[in-house]
Amino acid sequence: MTSMMKFTLIAALAATAHAHSIFQKLSINNVEQPSLVGLRAPKEPNPVYNVNDAQLACGIRGTQSDKILPVKAGDKIGAWWGHVMGGAQRAGDPDHPIAASHKGPISTYMARVDNAATSSTTGLKWFKISEDAFNPTTGKWGVDNMIANKGWAYATIPTCLAPGQYLLRQELIALHSAYSALGAQFYQSCAQLNVSGPGAFVPPQTVAIPGAYRQDDPSVLIQIWVNSVPDNGRKPYQAPGPRPMVCP
Repeated sequence: MTSMMKFTLIAALAATAHAHSIFQKLSINNVEQPSLVGLRAPKEPNPVYNVNDAQLACGIRGTQSDKILPVKAGDKIGAWWGHVMGGAQRAGDPDHPIAASHKGPISTYMARVDNAATSSTTGLKWFKISEDAFNPTTGKWGVDNMIANKGWAYATIPTCLAPGQYLLRQELIALHSAYSALGAQFYQSCAQLNVSGPGAFVPPQTVAIPGAYRQDDPSVLIQIWVNSVPDNGRKPYQAPGPRPMVCP
């Protein structure tokens, strides 16, 4: 990369340094729930940088709803992201739902709990149910798809999942500065769900959060800018953590 290219890249990153985002609203089968209902969400659109931070589970401590949302196995769950709480920071906000420079994957996890409204996030056994990482053919990231979908990113509750209470965690990783240590930005909130249905499957392969990622994970410490374009050189990219569960 030439000196001019480096300067252009640094300037572009500086201009969007605070173009952050919050997952702040849920939909169930395209029916929107009120803002923050059934959610544990940060109050401010700030990321976690350290993969060993306890706040990696459900985001920087902010608000916690006392509501548990009823859903069924097989339901389509939407997570709505906004630049700041409420959505756009101002009319015509170019960084809503997040700055286009903040490329990266979006993954959705779940963890079974006794009481979704009161459970601690410590010691939970998380499993991934979906991910939208990177398409090397189109050069599009999960974040690009979320922006195109006006802030919405979706996942489906596995049809085989055993009924019970769960936390659902959606995570967006912005990789625009991930070429240096602690450069990746992790954004996440958790939804409090009561899942019903005829399933009986309890995923046997789970991970701890924090604990699932390393700071030097090649999906976390990565240079996605090639010739001043954040497309990872069109090389395949695998989101950190486990692969999404599959019903037996």
